[in-house]
Amino acid sequence: MTQLKTTMDIFKLLDKSNCRDCGEKTCLAFAASVFKGKRQLSECPRLDQGIVLKYAGNTRKAQSIEEDMADAVAALKEKIRAIDLSEAALRVGGRFTGGRLRFRILGKEFEVDATSRFYSDIHINPWLMIPVLNYIISGGGAPLSGKWVSFRELKDGMVRNPLFEQRCEKPLKRVADEYPDFFKDLLDIFAGRQVDHLFESDISIVLQFLPLIPVLVCYWKPDDGMDSSFHLFFDETAADNLPVDALYTLVAGYVHMFEKIAARHGGK
Repeated sequence: MTQLKTTMDIFKLLDKSNCRDCGEKTCLAFAASVFKGKRQLSECPRLDQGIVLKYAGNTRKAQSIEEDMADAVAALKEKIRAIDLSEAALRVGGRFTGGRLRFRILGKEFEVDATSRFYSDIHINPWLMIPVLNYIISGGGAPLSGKWVSFRELKDGMVRNPLFEQRCEKPLKRVADEYPDFFKDLLDIFAGRQVDHLFESDISIVLQFLPLIPVLVCYWKPDDGMDSSFHLFFDETAADNLPVDALYTLVAGYVHMFEKIAARHGGK
């Protein structure tokens, strides 16, 4: 019997109208409450009873985020052992030498061998490990287009966009506002590349998150009483090279890293 293993599995069953008839502000909030065992699927008044009966009592007990991530990493490592790393190297923009698939992440060397053992010059926490593994396993190898788009414009990006704005763009905006050397660090520590003022931004920097996943960081400084603005843009092929859920996780992992670096260097 099909099991609902995540909040997103439950969310996909809902009509996403955010009607609030269940008492929650959004369908996503209701799905999260069901997954945590605080609500029942049957409490959605718009859900077909056939679906309610099919999935009643079939939601996996929620684990901690750390447990979920550990399980995901273990499962992905098993898949790494089963793939041809030399073929993957061609597909993901890397190279295969000495029995290892090698590529750069933010200018830092990253390597993985056939036993799924990793070697890296950059600290890879689970938030980063999961999308990096997904990239190796299922990266589409689509060539870069050179056209920048917002996260919501990516394939399947609209549903994730509110969470992306809250967990990725807004925290980085705070870092940029509060820590004046933030952009210098992006250039110096993470091999950022300064480009012309795209989208009429005051600062535009391209970071190579993965070989086929460049990210454009744009910042508009406060001006004449107007607040600053901060947005991230992606090559329009990004979701072809990494599924949008994994892309969100990748950026969220980097945001956590950038926040820690800014706090440490900024004395906050």
